[in-house]
Amino acid sequence: MFRSRLEALVLLGALLTGSLVPVGGEDTLSLPWEVQRYDGWFNNLRHHERGAAGSRLQRLVPANYADGVYQALEEPLLPNPRSLSNATTKGEAGLASLHNRTVLGVFFGYHVLSDLVSVETPGCPAEFLNIRIPPGDPVFDPDQRGDVVLPFQRSRWDPETGRSPSNPRDLTNEVTGWLDGSSIYGSSHSWSDALRSFSKGQLASGLDPAFPRDSQNSLLMWAAPDPATGQRGPQGLYAFGAEKGNRDPFLQALGLLWFRYHNLWAQRLASEHPDWRDEELFQHARKRVIATYQNIALYEWLPSFLQKTPPEYTGYKPFLDPSISPEFVVASEQFLSTMVPPGVYMRNASCHFQKVLNRNFGSSPAFRVCNSYWIRENPNLNSTEAVSQLLLGMASQISELEDRIVVEDLRDYWPGPGKFSRTDYIASSIQRGRDMGLPSYSQALLALGLETPKNWSDLNPNVDPQVLEVTAALYDQDLSRLELLLGGLLESHGDPGPLFSTIVLNQFVRLRDGDRYWFENTRNGLFSKEEIAEIRNTTLRDVLVNVTEVDPSALQPNVFFWHEGAPCPQPQQLTTEGLPPCVPLTVLDFFEGSGPGFGITIVALCCLPLVSLLFSGVVAYLRGKERKKLQRKGKESMKKEAAKEGVPAMEWPGPKERSYPITIQLLPDRLQVLDRQLTVLRTVQLQPPQQVNLILSSNRGCRTLLLKIPKEYDLVLLFNSEEERGTFVRQLQDLCSYCELSLHVAEMGERELFRKAVTKQQRGRILEIFFRHLFAQVLDINQEDAGALPLDSSQNVREALTCELSRAEFAESLGLKPQDMFVESMFSLADKDGNGYLSFREFLDILVIFMKGSPEDKSRLMFTMYDLDENGFLSKDEFFTMMRSFIEISNNCLSKAQLAEVVESMFRESGFQDKEELTWEDFHFMLRDHDSELRSTQLCIKGGGVCIGDIFKQNINSRVSFITRTPRECSYSEGIRLPASEAPMLKKRFGKKVVVPSSRLYTEALQEKMQRGLLARKLQQFKRFVENYRRHIMCVAIFSAICVGLFADRAYYYAFASPPSDIAETTYVGIILSRGTAASVSFMFSYILLTMCRNLITFLRETFLNRYVPFDAAVDFHRWIAMAAVVLAILHSAGHVVNVYIFSVSPLSLLACIFPNVFVNDGSKLPWKFYVWFFQTVPGMTGVLLLLVLAIMYVFASHHFRRRSFRGFWLTHHLYILLYALLIIHGSYALIQLPSFHIYFLIPAIIYGGDKLVSLSRKKVEISVVKAELLPSGVTYLQFQRPQGFEYKSGQWVRIACLALGTTEYHPFTLTSAPHEDTLSLHIRAVGPWTTRLREIYSSPQDNGCARYPKLYLDGPFGEGHQEWHKFEVSVLVGGGIGVTPFASILKDLVFKSSLGSQMLCKKIYFIWVTRTQRQFEWLADIIREVEENDHQDLVSVHIYITQLAEKFDLRTTMLYICERHFQKVLNRSLFTGLRSVTHFGRPPFEPFFNSLQEVHPQVRKIGVFSCGPPGMTKNVEKACQLVNKRDQAHFMHHYENF
Repeated sequence: MFRSRLEALVLLGALLTGSLVPVGGEDTLSLPWEVQRYDGWFNNLRHHERGAAGSRLQRLVPANYADGVYQALEEPLLPNPRSLSNATTKGEAGLASLHNRTVLGVFFGYHVLSDLVSVETPGCPAEFLNIRIPPGDPVFDPDQRGDVVLPFQRSRWDPETGRSPSNPRDLTNEVTGWLDGSSIYGSSHSWSDALRSFSKGQLASGLDPAFPRDSQNSLLMWAAPDPATGQRGPQGLYAFGAEKGNRDPFLQALGLLWFRYHNLWAQRLASEHPDWRDEELFQHARKRVIATYQNIALYEWLPSFLQKTPPEYTGYKPFLDPSISPEFVVASEQFLSTMVPPGVYMRNASCHFQKVLNRNFGSSPAFRVCNSYWIRENPNLNSTEAVSQLLLGMASQISELEDRIVVEDLRDYWPGPGKFSRTDYIASSIQRGRDMGLPSYSQALLALGLETPKNWSDLNPNVDPQVLEVTAALYDQDLSRLELLLGGLLESHGDPGPLFSTIVLNQFVRLRDGDRYWFENTRNGLFSKEEIAEIRNTTLRDVLVNVTEVDPSALQPNVFFWHEGAPCPQPQQLTTEGLPPCVPLTVLDFFEGSGPGFGITIVALCCLPLVSLLFSGVVAYLRGKERKKLQRKGKESMKKEAAKEGVPAMEWPGPKERSYPITIQLLPDRLQVLDRQLTVLRTVQLQPPQQVNLILSSNRGCRTLLLKIPKEYDLVLLFNSEEERGTFVRQLQDLCSYCELSLHVAEMGERELFRKAVTKQQRGRILEIFFRHLFAQVLDINQEDAGALPLDSSQNVREALTCELSRAEFAESLGLKPQDMFVESMFSLADKDGNGYLSFREFLDILVIFMKGSPEDKSRLMFTMYDLDENGFLSKDEFFTMMRSFIEISNNCLSKAQLAEVVESMFRESGFQDKEELTWEDFHFMLRDHDSELRSTQLCIKGGGVCIGDIFKQNINSRVSFITRTPRECSYSEGIRLPASEAPMLKKRFGKKVVVPSSRLYTEALQEKMQRGLLARKLQQFKRFVENYRRHIMCVAIFSAICVGLFADRAYYYAFASPPSDIAETTYVGIILSRGTAASVSFMFSYILLTMCRNLITFLRETFLNRYVPFDAAVDFHRWIAMAAVVLAILHSAGHVVNVYIFSVSPLSLLACIFPNVFVNDGSKLPWKFYVWFFQTVPGMTGVLLLLVLAIMYVFASHHFRRRSFRGFWLTHHLYILLYALLIIHGSYALIQLPSFHIYFLIPAIIYGGDKLVSLSRKKVEISVVKAELLPSGVTYLQFQRPQGFEYKSGQWVRIACLALGTTEYHPFTLTSAPHEDTLSLHIRAVGPWTTRLREIYSSPQDNGCARYPKLYLDGPFGEGHQEWHKFEVSVLVGGGIGVTPFASILKDLVFKSSLGSQMLCKKIYFIWVTRTQRQFEWLADIIREVEENDHQDLVSVHIYITQLAEKFDLRTTMLYICERHFQKVLNRSLFTGLRSVTHFGRPPFEPFFNSLQEVHPQVRKIGVFSCGPPGMTKNVEKACQLVNKRDQAHFMHHYENF
């Protein structure tokens, strides 16, 4: 029964392991035996994992950890490893082995260990048992720094262990735990395939058939750098089955021996069995080589090592566990280490010991072991003959004495880990024992049934007592603390001590008896008895003879011993004398040479926004040029004509200032100075009997001249040559002769000429003194109050008071143009002597009237100014001329017919309709109702730096008419005057008696109401702010909470809860910052898409959700998310900068733990340089590209740039497609975690995609333009077909693209048509290249057909806050400039609905139109006129503010105000607009206006304010709303849009 079950298990193993499919598609082989797996699995059919690569070590003695589970014993519980190494194993080299063991046996033992066990692979997550070096150590701390620490990383362990005292940590064996030739064939099938040639059953060879090919695959071979030279890389390292088979030339030689032995057998079998294919040849050869290896290792090498013969083989024992024990690893390795000599001989077959070539040292009698680790392309081993000589040399060389002493080549100069080129082999082995949790020496003896020593002296009588004393002192005289490794070394002398012998013998016997594929097992079908006997008779000497083809007499029968009489005795027992010294320790700086590049890279990344800003500046500049080019179109010819008549020159403005190019025009009565754009800079009047002084320079090329004209500042001109100057002088002489002017010419040096010149700067200082003293006299201001003057100013004052103002300087002081009619009239009146200039006294006389005169004085002044024929009467034509001069300041907003109508109505109203001329008394009678306005009237002067308006200007609110209530109810701090003409209107509109208030301030009630504490006021303000923005606050709070939560979740996870991978310990701050921000940024960049789903938002804002979500703030929310995301992206990048730096200085063993899918710890130590992380990895490169894309998108999306090049913004913002592609790629590489961006991105992307599909379905429908009209102020009116099913609400907007301008660029515009109209209309102002070209395209129809205008693509409609006007009982609409477009639709919609009797919540609308002149948007006046005609319920109150005027109390503005009120009173419509709406001059005072609304509508709790226009205007409206909302009255809810 048992036999049948065993056979079934054998059959199962054959099915699992025996089937081999050769490379190249060969048929499955049918071998007569079960082929042994390369990875060691299924050797034991009951316990498949036993002996497999990656299986755990099996302890002989219970573990000894500090916590009983996994924490290793360290200082101070146990002594310092380096101190123990120095105390216990230090000694002189050169003592021969007691039994004449050979060096070949030593390194064959290391080769056997490489076949059986490998525990040096660092574990993950990385744990360190670093070795602290005692201060002043002569090898590792010669500078006595005291801070040297040799890194030691704990080995890989079985993750299923180390969880409890009953399941302590066990290390794993990275190779198969069988004597199966894994050091020859590898420990996996793939490894074996990498070593094979798949031809004739042989292992692959390089260029030389006697050598394997180089190891180019870091997945296989360990490629540590040469500690002596620093050379690194796979070159010169051979591909072996043992990972560290290239550690030194001695292991390499043995690897080459077995490589050649396999190929030798493959050749033999191929000649014997020519019909066998590659796989059969390979498996037969492998089987024979493994068997030979097993025989030599157990029956030849082991007895030489232990001086004991293993028991007879009695057959396979399946219940025996052959697993490698950690005690065996220490016992075998450490005993072998005591036998390693400082050097190794080479000899030939004739017993001639060869000289060895050394780098930079000439030759030596032997290899120096310490300088031979990981050596590349060894010149001494570049041929098969050299390898044979090394093997023969090792066979003849006697090893070191088997005692406690380890030569310095291992103890001080073993290849080091990390950045250290050297380490202490013994100290590292001690740490390895502690890492494995090995028991103490006494515990191991007791567990194995061996006698324990009673005291230190009982350990070994052959050990120097002083060594025992020092060792005992380190262990505090406690023998029970002595560790297994050191105890085993101290007890050994000549042979391994009892403990080591027992452990090693036990291990090999278990390996043999528990191996189902052991060559002596006749039941496995591998070999016949004859073959087994033949293998038993094969020795390593036979292998050497077969491979090297040396004469057998050149080798002793047992190459593991050398006895007297054996061939080729060594010259002498090697010592360190005569050998090259060991290359000392070097410490690598992984970041060496990378600092500048790293800094430059970071600076370059930080400069990406600057580069983008520079690029955007260039684009904005080019777009600006294009815009100016379009604006200048039609003016160039005129300017060219003007340029032809002028003389080019350079004007010198004064000291320390650069000269600039100008053009001089010499006209019959004047001289004009033009700039580069041919704009007039200055005009100099030339009137006889002026004398013109011309001073010419007499040196420095004679290119300069000074032109002095009385009462003007001087003109200094520089010409290119004396000839050009001469040409100008001749033209000037001709002009003076023509004008009968006296011209005096003189010469002087150029420097003196410059000193003599009176520049514009000097003239400005003179005029400043002029105006200061002028106002000081008029206003009776003290000299000090007039302005501080220089101490030596008496001469300057005299000069200033004697100077006279030119017409241009007078006009400049008024802020007007010299050619204005008002300037002409005022100047002519003030210039009493008629010399064309105003003296101090002349200016003083007229200024006194304006500053101190009575209304009669001022009206008489105006009468005299415009009594052009000086007959004492003002004719209608002169009255008309006066009004025309006033109208000039409003950009000639009235036509001649309108102005004539105004004049007639004013004459008629005053009863003078039959008069053709007015006396002063008649004129003053016409102004009888406006005494107070005249009393406040002044002349606004800008000259001299004195702001007279600051002295006299009253509060402008007191002069602006708007809605108010009676004085008894007024509660705001500033009195509001209402002209009498508006009282009937208010009475009509509000159905109650209106009492016109006086100018008294009514503040008592307001003061009592505001007498609260500071805290109460702040709480009230906060309460109103929350009330106004509660939806915004809630949404921002929820979104921010999600982002913070995601950040905290990832930060906590990687800080405390992530699976162990060392990344948090390696870069704690960097990983928390980068991963936390990555989660938040992923969420932000995903859900920012929802803010751009315009169709969805337009739909949702009509649902109940609009009560909780401020859909109107979608764009603002988009900007807020974008700014927050870019800040987090910067922090994310900063975290990765920290990460890159830390990863760039971290050893490869650590990086392999952190990034197991990227890095393989092949021993090369060097981490990636920073530039590899940045520019040669997918996350790094995509990260850099993301920063570049973000820099471009954010800079081009800035308000400043967007206004200058919308197309640039449009194109760059479409980089979002690339942005999301890069985000997906950036996270998909999964360096640290699995991709998660799709978790956030998927739902918003689907919604956004659906929204875009809706838009695309509309965009491709061509829409015909029915009507196109070019309106004043650059406005283009487009009327086009209304698509079928196109439903919208007043205040909504659309995006259009013109087919003639390309179909990819869409621009947003508000619909000006009302929802009830059959067509759609837009009013588009030409402010940029696209809108300018659009205006040109629609300037004239293309043909006479129905499609005469270019067609449009339409996307929309889209909702915004303006469409909610109907949700408030009282709404205020504020439009500035072209921002009035949404209100055109709203006003028409309101009147239409009211005419139908529709029930609406909105009962009153106040429309404020702010415009520079009413002519800017005359089309809106037509709409307002239509609204007024249909507004039978008085729903709309319109107020128009014209801002392009002088100061409010300027004489001309006062007259315009009088005319406007007169026109309003007589005809009930505005003089300027022709509307019933009230027209105001200046800017609207929003805060008092809103205050008045609170008083007029006390029952209304919420008033909607909707503004659209320039940002400055909407900010003022917002500020006014916030100020008014601080009071506990009606609450103003502001919705705004900027353009």
